[in-house]
Amino acid sequence: DAEAQHALGRCYMTVDGTAHDEVRAARLFRKAAKQGLANGQYALGRCFAEGRVVVQDEGEAVNLYRQVADQGLPEAQHALGQCYAMGTGCVKNEKEAARLYKQAAEQGDALGQFALGRCFAGGRGVVQDDEKAVKLLRQAANQGSALGQYALGRCFAEGKGVPLDQTRAAKLYRQAADQGV
Repeated sequence: DAEAQHALGRCYMTVDGTAHDEVRAARLFRKAAKQGLANGQYALGRCFAEGRVVVQDEGEAVNLYRQVADQGLPEAQHALGQCYAMGTGCVKNEKEAARLYKQAAEQGDALGQFALGRCFAGGRGVVQDDEKAVKLLRQAANQGSALGQYALGRCFAEGKGVPLDQTRAAKLYRQAADQGV
């Protein structure tokens, strides 16, 4: 069963009740991916992106992320968006990155919301819009995203898209710092 293979692979990758064995994890992810399991394809894509157990192949990671993003997995939409934003394994395309981040954000994915918020803040792939940036960063921050909290704190510290509020900025920075950002 593909779901069981993926779940066991995650255990081997994260030392969750099993001996740490990335080679076995990658094999299980590959089996799950061949059966069309989106999470298996995404996990295998991460292995290729990071060069974990397999030879690093950013192009193969993009191919796997694309397959899974098309199936609607927000983590893959965000990961593929990052590839396009940086030109990793594909031609750099900030508009495509923003489109993918939007798909993830619309599903409530905090990383997608954060990334799309940063796009609006910097005018990368979209028309610069501080108010849209703040709305998205606030959504990410409200889900507990440390990156969202930090970025929203900067908006308050600089008065971008919101009134200048150093007290609110400090509170958000503190929340992010408590999570290691």
